[in-house]
Amino acid sequence: MSAVPEEFVRRTDALAEEATQPFANSRKVYVPGSRADLRVPMREIALSDTPAMFGNEKNPAFHVYDTSGPYTDPDAHIDLLKGLSPLRARWIEERGDNEALVQPTSEFMRRREKDPALATCVSSACGRCAVPRRVRT
Repeated sequence: MSAVPEEFVRRTDALAEEATQPFANSRKVYVPGSRADLRVPMREIALSDTPAMFGNEKNPAFHVYDTSGPYTDPDAHIDLLKGLSPLRARWIEERGDNEALVQPTSEFMRRREKDPALATCVSSACGRCAVPRRVRT
């Protein structure tokens, strides 16, 4: 028996299906990176033909950097209950820079983790959560 309610699992599966739909007139492609295990995600956008005097002129596909993550990769399996695989974990381990940071930005992060009000404020400013409005009586 799972500790996760069955209805939640069903709705999560439906959301995963919705979130992984491809964008219209485009496809995800990868450009080789600086090492064998690194691929740079790009979006190849199909452009419509340009009307010309003697028919239509074909336009080549247009490529842009794709920040959508694995959600738009037709070969990726997304399980919202498990989360994303730790794609960068090995690279970070290889660099050896996975110890606690002491820079000012890390100091802010440590304070934010200890202070729920600050964490809510920062998350709200970044658009990651909704802060309930106070009702004055």
